[in-house]
Amino acid sequence: MTTTEIRMARDERDRAAVFVIRGAVFVAEQEVPIEEEWDERDATADHLLALDGGVPVGTVRLVDLGGGTGLLGRLAVLPKGRGNGTGAALVRAAEERARERGLGAVELHAQTHALGFYAQLGYTAHGEEFLDAGIPHLHMVRELG
Repeated sequence: MTTTEIRMARDERDRAAVFVIRGAVFVAEQEVPIEEEWDERDATADHLLALDGGVPVGTVRLVDLGGGTGLLGRLAVLPKGRGNGTGAALVRAAEERARERGLGAVELHAQTHALGFYAQLGYTAHGEEFLDAGIPHLHMVRELG
């Protein structure tokens, strides 16, 4: 039995794994244009990495938007890490990191097919549907307690 570890990406090797996972999920699977996948926020964001038996299987990033709010994004889990709680563990770890940073709320832009996943984790949708990289999304938010 393997165990999943969630931790901050702590060196160049970890950061490379983050971008490989995001490339595999967003660029290869979902056909997001590569120039839209990486942005200026990557340089200052907190990147978390999920490892299953020491092998990277998922990632998420947290951006401090200022005003006490964090933006959770770029949640990506490779097929071998899906269906076992890795995605939820990454969200919870990002929320904990937001608390450590003194943030009181986390926002995200959810692909509409993932609304149920985020709703189960306590996120509430608001606003109008919008397209990001040609994929329908909704804004969601969760106040941290």
